[in-house]
Amino acid sequence: MAWQQLHIQCEKSQAELAETLMLEADALSISLNDAGDQPLFEPLPGESPLWDDVVITALFDTSVNLEYISQSIAEQVIATRVWQSNVDDKDWEREWMKNYHPIECANNLWIVPKWLTPPNPDAINILMDPGLAFGTGYHATTRLCIDWLTEQDLTDKVVIDYGCGSGILGIVALKLGAKAVYAVDIDPQAVLATKQNAERNGVLAQLQAFLPQEFEQFCQNSAVLPTQMITANILAKPLISLAPYFATLLEPNGEIVLAGLIENQVDDVKTAYQAFFDMESDFTFSSQEDKHWHRLSGKKADKR
Repeated sequence: MAWQQLHIQCEKSQAELAETLMLEADALSISLNDAGDQPLFEPLPGESPLWDDVVITALFDTSVNLEYISQSIAEQVIATRVWQSNVDDKDWEREWMKNYHPIECANNLWIVPKWLTPPNPDAINILMDPGLAFGTGYHATTRLCIDWLTEQDLTDKVVIDYGCGSGILGIVALKLGAKAVYAVDIDPQAVLATKQNAERNGVLAQLQAFLPQEFEQFCQNSAVLPTQMITANILAKPLISLAPYFATLLEPNGEIVLAGLIENQVDDVKTAYQAFFDMESDFTFSSQEDKHWHRLSGKKADKR
C-alpha cells in the first residue's frame, strides 16, 4: 500500500495550528523537521524546542482527498510553501535500522548497533540500542569523549558519568579497565537505558545508575567519594553551574572531560572550571560536519 504526504513549510508560530489541522484531517502521523540549518541542542525532559522555520509532514492513506485538505489548511495557515508527495510502503521497523552502522572510534574501539555483528571481533566492541537515549556514538560530542577515554589509563578507577544518556561513556570506561561507574541523568528513561545497555555489554555488576537526587543521597550514605574521573557530555549552561559540585566529587588530580560545547561557549565553560581545575585542552573535530563541537578536559587542582 502506498501513502500520501502533505508538507507545509512555515514559521514556528504557525506550526501548532498546522499540526492540529492535519490531525483533524485524519493524519496517521506527523513529523517536524528543520527547514534551514538551525542547530537544536538536547532538550531537558519536558522541553520541545522548535526551529524558527519548520517543515511539517503529515502521512495519509490513499483514500484521503489530499488536494482538498491541502487547500483547506493553506487557507488557515500562513505558509511559505505547501506541497505533496507519495511514499511507497515499507517495513518501517527495519527501515530506520538501515541508518545505523558500526562506528570505529579511536584505538580499536567500535560502537555496534545491537542487531549487527561486530566487524572486528578482536576489537573492543560496545553493543548499543540507538533508539533508547541520547549518546549512542552517532553524535560528535559522544565520540569526542570516547576518543578521550581511549587515551586514558582507566585501570581500577571509579568514574562518574554525569548526564549519562544511554550510558555509553560509562560502559566504555568499564571496558577500558575502570573498576566502577556511577551514572547520573535527570531523565528516568536515560537511567533505564543505561542499565539495559550495561547489561547488554556485561558490565551491569560494575555500574549503578541514578537520578541526581538519588545520587546525592547515595553519596551521603556511602563512602564513594572522592572519585578519580568525571565525564559530562551535556550542555554549556548546566556544565557551568555544575563546576563547583564536580570539584567536590573528584580527588586532587582527578580527571574530567566535558563536551556538548560549540565554539562561542568554550571560553565561558573554561573560565567556570579554572577556579577548581587545571584545564588542559580544547579539542574539536576537523571534519566539516562536526567542526563546531568542542571538548575540554583537565585535572582537579591539587591545593595541598
